[in-house]
Amino acid sequence: MLITSRERRRWIVPKGNPMVGLAGHEAAAQEAWEEAGLRGVPCAAAIGQFNYLKRRRSGAVRRLTVQVFPLAVVEQLEDWPERSERQTRWFSPALAARSVEEPELQRIIAAFRGPDVTRGIAGNILPAIRRTTRERFPMLAWFQSLMPKQGRFFELFEAHAATLVAGAGALARLLHNDGPIDERITEIHAHEHEADDITRDVLQDVRRVFVTPFDRSAITDLIGVMDDAIDQMNGTATSIQLFGLSDFAPQMRDMSGIIVEAARITAEAIPLLRNLSANAGRLHELTARLIQIEGHADDIHDDGIRALYKIATEANDPMAFVVGREIYSHLEKVVDRFEDVANEIQGLVIDHA
Repeated sequence: MLITSRERRRWIVPKGNPMVGLAGHEAAAQEAWEEAGLRGVPCAAAIGQFNYLKRRRSGAVRRLTVQVFPLAVVEQLEDWPERSERQTRWFSPALAARSVEEPELQRIIAAFRGPDVTRGIAGNILPAIRRTTRERFPMLAWFQSLMPKQGRFFELFEAHAATLVAGAGALARLLHNDGPIDERITEIHAHEHEADDITRDVLQDVRRVFVTPFDRSAITDLIGVMDDAIDQMNGTATSIQLFGLSDFAPQMRDMSGIIVEAARITAEAIPLLRNLSANAGRLHELTARLIQIEGHADDIHDDGIRALYKIATEANDPMAFVVGREIYSHLEKVVDRFEDVANEIQGLVIDHA
């Protein structure tokens, strides 16, 4: 989403000054609503920053540094405070990057590009042993040609990544009190069941397919940590339902924003596994981002636990601390599993790229 500036009418991202009492990502979300009518889940970890020259009406010029935060958009409202003052438009990432002036911002926007994946046999990365054995043993090559080759591993990985994105979105909306709690919990349960079915299909293919694109252990490890991530989302929803919670701390909401961003990154990274050599650089960038936001989530978790302990102590309500810590524990484990996904992908790049 780009908007036009008030004076020069050039394309920019929604932005504004820091706000007293709001963290950077919260101020960014506020500006996105005021300037573009966007409502969604902000990620507390900035994705980058850029510099630009701000021209005042007096003619003075100031050099400003802008932090950029991802916002997973839920909807664009029909009305918002600055609707009559600006144009708004949805762009493809490539066109948006060309439409803004700042080179650093261009790079940040371009980083959201869709993965350039070559599908089909030519784009798949097969173990080197398949090539060498065919050269050395023609009869074995003939035998392999009769066996199931690739299975549906890439398609199933991508389908599972889609359930992670959907589950993360439902979890974030649950913790932001967006819609009936029971409906959000039911959504998460449904996505977790769908993910279980996909995981089962992957494990069946591992057993039946003669030659796999990666080591069998790497396949099972990757789908395993992906499934663990949505299992922990489901565990969070189940605990919320069990304890009848309806009010969630700001740190819990911030962790859900991290989870949404982690799921988005995973969904971009997984299709790139079809061609590891060509996509090794981008995979390195994405996995580094996953590891970076996991560290940010740890800080949010610790802040939340400290605040929770203080509130429970002042209210003389130890059960509130026990219940809140249970929710934080699940949220932390969700993010940890995404870090595990990053580690598994890095291992594949090292072994096969």
